Amino acid sequence: AASQPGPGQGAGAQVRAAEQAQLRAIDAPAAWRLSRGHGVTVGVLDTGVDTGAADLSGSVRTGPDYTLGADPPGYRPPHLHGTFIASLIAGHGSGPGRAGGVIGVAPAARVLSVRVILDDEEPGLGLYNTNPRFADAIGKGIRYAASHGAGVINMSLGSAEPSRAMQAALAYAVSRGVVVVASAGNSGAPGPAYTPYSYPASFTGVVSVAAVNDGGVRAPFSDRNSSVVLSAPGVNVIGSGPGGTYLQASGTSPAAAFVSGVAALIRSAYPRLSPAQVEQAMISSAARRPAAADSPAT
Repeated sequence: AASQPGPGQGAGAQVRAAEQAQLRAIDAPAAWRLSRGHGVTVGVLDTGVDTGAADLSGSVRTGPDYTLGADPPGYRPPHLHGTFIASLIAGHGSGPGRAGGVIGVAPAARVLSVRVILDDEEPGLGLYNTNPRFADAIGKGIRYAASHGAGVINMSLGSAEPSRAMQAALAYAVSRGVVVVASAGNSGAPGPAYTPYSYPASFTGVVSVAAVNDGGVRAPFSDRNSSVVLSAPGVNVIGSGPGGTYLQASGTSPAAAFVSGVAALIRSAYPRLSPAQVEQAMISSAARRPAAADSPAT
């Protein structure tokens, strides 16, 4: 997702007001009467989360960094994308009475942050993408999160190259009852053409999420193929950034975060449901269903 600086520090009340549309689009306020995600840990496999972000303070536990060595020694990663995604899932707001800032879909859930990718501006990105030592960073992150208490795993990331190691890690996670959610990808184009599959979203057992606009229509960038299970808001989404900033971004990354938040709400209310049952609950309760039984767009 392309990120840009948002309203900045001190704009908590305005941010809370501005984000209400994206929460209402998935009926989150109504769902909070039944569940707020208490007791659920969401593994956020991403670029890392700023644990000092006010909207996430006290809710984030940090796991290993499987990108260690890609950036130069002493470099401090910005944790830009990961903080944004975590806030959409489990932000609890900030300020007096936590009435300002970003509130996520599951504000009572906790986050297990595992760094498995780099933000685009990091100096080590080229090394990370080409050095075989990082080839299984995501797979290792999946296994760590699944074995350290995650009930849901969010992966707002993707690659055109499938990997057997990643597939095996996903099978391990599902075998442990973890709901796995991933972004469908941002290589879409206007028209009826199908887009290539993205992984891990296209692996069996993963809830692949497309992006829609405020009207529930597929965003032009959102991938369109048979892997798509659900769609969620993904255009001009507001979330928290590191260092007290706020961001606005578009992509299937924030869309996946919304679905992971919903999965956390369901997992909290009905902890004995299997991953397949949680997925079916989300499908059966989805609004704006396509006219046909299935749509590769949404």
